[in-house]
Amino acid sequence: MEEKQSSLLHKISKVISDFFNPLISLIIFFIYMSIREYSLKNSMLYFLPVLLMIIIPVVIWLVWNVKTGRYTNMDVSNRVQRKTLYIFIAVCVIAYLLFNYIRNGYIDFVMLFILVLLFALQISNLFIKSSMHTAFNVFVAALFFSLNWKMGFAWLGIAILVGITRIILKRHTVKEVFMGAGIAFLVSFIYLYCNIQFQH
Repeated sequence: MEEKQSSLLHKISKVISDFFNPLISLIIFFIYMSIREYSLKNSMLYFLPVLLMIIIPVVIWLVWNVKTGRYTNMDVSNRVQRKTLYIFIAVCVIAYLLFNYIRNGYIDFVMLFILVLLFALQISNLFIKSSMHTAFNVFVAALFFSLNWKMGFAWLGIAILVGITRIILKRHTVKEVFMGAGIAFLVSFIYLYCNIQFQH
């Protein structure tokens, strides 16, 4: 009976962990923000470059590296394998930031802080394999919080849940989950502070 319970817990954890991976969590936020802040045409103009320059290339990169055996899994739990993933995502985000600045004349604040979070996780990866799933979900909670505090708190609950599933699935230790959350809290605090200053 205990075996069944633990395997059920494992299955539920896997579903939660797979669904709320950094890419899907960010896509949910971008869709929410687009609906809330922009008209349909403007949200398409905003979301399409993000989709074409970041989301699709990163998904292709992950699938290709898993297929060729360079990455063990789509989570990229291995610390060494993670280095090239961080670099690839950073290149995509920088390319998008430059494109957006040239086209629209402003720096995409959300993407800039995603880049800051990536660099912080990359530095931490040299010492400890911080949980990327936890970190990005904590940051997504801050992004939601800047638009709607209720959504922000709800997503913080999701981030905590994701952190717990990473430990259950043995993808991360408690220390690695806390490290990811800590880095994200710091970056999120700076983002929210800058966001408030920017609005005044």
